[in-house]
Amino acid sequence: MSRLGGIDLAAFAVALAERLRRAGVPAGLTQVEDFVRALAADPPVRRSTLYWTARISLVRRHEHIEVFDRVFAAVFAETPAPPPARPAAPPGRRDDVHVPVPAANAEAGPGGGLPWATLPPAVAEAAEGDSALRLPERRPAALAGLADRPFEELDEAQVALLGDALRAAVTGWPTRRTRRHAVRPSGRRLALRPTIARARRTAWEPVEVVRERQVRRPRRVVLLCDVSESMRAQATAYLHLMRAFAAVADAEVFAFGTTLSRLTVALRHTSPVAAVTQAGAVVTDRFGGTRIATNLRTLLGSRHGDALRGAVVVIGSDGWDSDPPAELAAAMARLRRRAHLVVWLNPRAGVPGFAPRVAGMAAALPYCDRLLPAGTFQELLAAAGQLQSVTCTAGRK
Repeated sequence: MSRLGGIDLAAFAVALAERLRRAGVPAGLTQVEDFVRALAADPPVRRSTLYWTARISLVRRHEHIEVFDRVFAAVFAETPAPPPARPAAPPGRRDDVHVPVPAANAEAGPGGGLPWATLPPAVAEAAEGDSALRLPERRPAALAGLADRPFEELDEAQVALLGDALRAAVTGWPTRRTRRHAVRPSGRRLALRPTIARARRTAWEPVEVVRERQVRRPRRVVLLCDVSESMRAQATAYLHLMRAFAAVADAEVFAFGTTLSRLTVALRHTSPVAAVTQAGAVVTDRFGGTRIATNLRTLLGSRHGDALRGAVVVIGSDGWDSDPPAELAAAMARLRRRAHLVVWLNPRAGVPGFAPRVAGMAAALPYCDRLLPAGTFQELLAAAGQLQSVTCTAGRK
């Protein structure tokens, strides 16, 4: 008669393996799976058959045989009445009732009984008290909590947190093809000079053909930040955006109020606090008036004007300008002919019902490829991502 009639084979194998592990035999999941499959393929009808099936499946090393014999003998030394087969479950009820636990057996180890009916270890009762069960409170991350807050409500530490997030967001900046070529095995163009030079070693026969391809470099970025009085709340955050581009895309950075100041060297400092501090020291007309048209003409006529050719020009300003709108329109027209893309970041563009009614913004808008809102954390991070996507799309045209 089979000793395992009506018994859950998986539960029996797991319980026996657990006792073996407590005794020092490393019976893992693979061994247990082999044991279950062996029992299902040929259910043992004698104790000796069960012994060899379990030993072959669960024991891997010779020194563990003695321990296995001791555990197996402790479990099956006495032969208690086998548990009855489970009756068929009535309709609508799961057949997951436990097998009754046999009588305790002193030689069977702690818990007594056969291994397939071993009770789970007891858990100590919880201490009595009036405190209810408390679950950890889930709070948003520091950056997520500041996503929709205006810049004027943030302190220096929170703005520095934005700078780190911007630098992490501005990665994988799009590249452009240059006129230079470099030797690359995957190139499609024949490199004539290297091929002829190597042919000198093979009697001028071009045995080894050298190929080259165009060198790609990151698309140049030029950023101009308005640091006038109307941009006091956004100026520091925009400087962090410019520092991110200066570190990742090798950008040229300028600040303008009534005069133009170059901040590229200052914002490349490794410390964000030191970079913003040095940039603030370079700008002498901070939080004053605004002359956008005059500063654009100064940049176009300076030695840095060539940096605008084929570059993505980003202007961060609210559009308030003391120069006549006609002068700003003429300067923007010159800038548009020289640049690859012109993107304008306006902190007020995300306000519902916004319309470019300011004379300066209305004059500059026809020469801009994109007008993006940038008045909060979330909008500035989205603008950094859109700058990358817009540059990639325009570069494929």
